[in-house]
Amino acid sequence: MPITSVEGAGAVLAATAPGIARGMERSYGDAALNPGGTLWDARSLNRFLAFDEETGILRCEPGVLLRDIQQTFSGRGWMLAVTPGTSVVTVAGAIANDVHGKNHATRGTFADHVQSITLVRTDGSVITCGPSLEREWFEATCGGLGLTGLIVEASIRLKRVPGPWLLAENIAYQSLAEFFTLSDESEAEFEHVVSWIDITTDGGRRGILSRANPTPSPHRPLPSNATVLGGVRGGPTVPFVPPFSLVNKATLPALNRAYYRMQRLSLGSSVVHYKPFFYPLDAIQEWNRAYGPRGFFQHQCVLPRSVGAEAVAEILGHVAASGQGSFLGVLKTMGDRSALGMLSYARPGVNLTIDFPNLGNSTLRLLTRLDSVVEQAGGRLYLAKDARMPVSLFQAGYPRWQEFLQYKDPGMSSEMSRRLLGS
Repeated sequence: MPITSVEGAGAVLAATAPGIARGMERSYGDAALNPGGTLWDARSLNRFLAFDEETGILRCEPGVLLRDIQQTFSGRGWMLAVTPGTSVVTVAGAIANDVHGKNHATRGTFADHVQSITLVRTDGSVITCGPSLEREWFEATCGGLGLTGLIVEASIRLKRVPGPWLLAENIAYQSLAEFFTLSDESEAEFEHVVSWIDITTDGGRRGILSRANPTPSPHRPLPSNATVLGGVRGGPTVPFVPPFSLVNKATLPALNRAYYRMQRLSLGSSVVHYKPFFYPLDAIQEWNRAYGPRGFFQHQCVLPRSVGAEAVAEILGHVAASGQGSFLGVLKTMGDRSALGMLSYARPGVNLTIDFPNLGNSTLRLLTRLDSVVEQAGGRLYLAKDARMPVSLFQAGYPRWQEFLQYKDPGMSSEMSRRLLGS
């Protein structure tokens, strides 16, 4: 159901509820699915409304893409303070999932940079909330999975940058202990820190840590190793869905070895454009097709730092024993700060992300084993990437879930909300 004007949003919601808003469909789970029900599409509400060059405050409609913010303002000395691993996300989607990036330790989550939000509820009421205005509504909406109302406007504080470039460095590591040492050292000097981990070699013991800081645009020709890649327009595309997953037991070790060797060629420092560093997957359109007709699951968890090393090792051991997994394993530490949203994911600890081709029951059994490790460690799964977590793990990982129910719009419902919240 398209929503084409802010003024008419209330009438559309009231006439077609229950429903849930859809964005660019970059969630991997069922947060924006509503089989047999209504989906509200507000992507045509995609205008910049105002920008203050002194403060960096951008006021915009919900369908504005993060990609367009970055491209419009990076050359003017401003960028998003926090951005997830794809730029093809709406502002409303970034708020509803309270996304985080590679700089949680220094910048927190997306919600930490939101100044205000305007919501339209299915009963026609309008709520404006922010960190100092209707704070409880703000905490419910940031990370609230689109269930508190339809976001029709938001004000976001961008950060000053010298330009669209980063001075980045890649470092190889050969053990989990070495990763943690490198990560801790890097967070003291670098804004952005993340690592790729090879989950197929000795149960996940080697990888490449990448770290970066903004740097001024070069006033001379770029060094030969400077890179400008990324973006989704005109890039290569996985042209069709193969009859089986191209990521399987036969190809997985080779893919990881090849990726590791390729990344080792880029060890050391180089000047890079923000696109390949922040959004490497945006360079390949429809990349998910490579997982075949059954798709894939992603298991993304954050684990308390006190037990994080042991829990990560245990998870990687289960994955290695199963022979399943992906060449897109991501390991990073999260800063010592808790997100403000009642259902926000980010918290202090260690984040591990692994994709799994959907092999049916064998994959589901493996994910259940990984869930047990997460629950015993006192961690949580990322709702934006979930399609099957049990209610018990959700309630244990998100202790404010009952408080959130007070702010849920009765006319908003999704497959995820029915699965985890009962309505």
